[in-house]
Amino acid sequence: MLRIGLAGAGMVSRHHLIAWRAQSHRAQVVAIADPSDAAAATRAEEFGIPRRYPDTAAMLEAEGLDALDIASPRETHVAIVEAATGRGIPTLCQKPLAPSLAEAEALVARVAGRARLMVHENWRFRPYYRDMRAWIAEGRIGTPRQALATLLTAGMLPGPDGARPALTRQPFMRDLDRMLVAEVLIHHLDTLRFLLGPLVVEAATLGRTCPELRGEDRATIAMTGPDSLAAVLIGNMSVAGAAPTQTDDVTIIGDKGTIRLAGDLMTWNGEGRDERRYDLAACYQGSYDAVIAHFLDRLADGAPFETSPADNLQTLRLVEDCYARAAPS
Repeated sequence: MLRIGLAGAGMVSRHHLIAWRAQSHRAQVVAIADPSDAAAATRAEEFGIPRRYPDTAAMLEAEGLDALDIASPRETHVAIVEAATGRGIPTLCQKPLAPSLAEAEALVARVAGRARLMVHENWRFRPYYRDMRAWIAEGRIGTPRQALATLLTAGMLPGPDGARPALTRQPFMRDLDRMLVAEVLIHHLDTLRFLLGPLVVEAATLGRTCPELRGEDRATIAMTGPDSLAAVLIGNMSVAGAAPTQTDDVTIIGDKGTIRLAGDLMTWNGEGRDERRYDLAACYQGSYDAVIAHFLDRLADGAPFETSPADNLQTLRLVEDCYARAAPS
């Protein structure tokens, strides 16, 4: 039975802990660390975690951990990854590895060879994206030629109560200099890489509608890929009439067919037709479940992590290129 420590007791930690609970036959979270004792206590009580600590350093010092799961804010990732890998502890770190590409590249170089490290980039582990990739691999659409992915929400617009739903759920977004691309669309960039192969950002247009934000809440990103592929990613969190929650819409057009994901329905049209409907709430938690299971599987068999640091740096380079090529709108 592996002894797991969890760094961070914020909103996302609950999804981590549900996923760890599903792996209780081979791993147990024995300690949690967070500067807020109230937050740590809430998680410890709900999930039966025996010990809690005010910081990760204290937890690493006191506990003989077999692995560490980092679900704390991005600005803490570098120090915690260094501390854990310095002790030879296999580590799973929430995206991004660091607040910037340069910091992430430096971190990966410093910790190389110390201990196994995986990035928790869960979007690509959602069941519909695993199915979509399988359909592409089966040749159902031939060679992908065009792709369009959109994320349109009203999350940054005031609701009936005057509150902005996205900021109520994740208030830290308000103070991010780089918001939509670095915090949200990073998932979509990674998933498009997973589905389509290496991508190059050719142009990006970023802008802000919500006056309460420091960073951008809308983006249009144009990319190219293998075999003359053209891909466009559009995101906007201030869309009147849209739902306040996030729902993906992805169309991939090949020379032999088309795959379309629209909310909970994915269809294939080509030499035949297929469709699948998904429980979106189950898929959301399922992506966390799949990441934790993958981490444990690869610790057990020694095979490479799918979202290794080297792989994740490719996604971070796309993010950086979006800002480097950005034109205001």
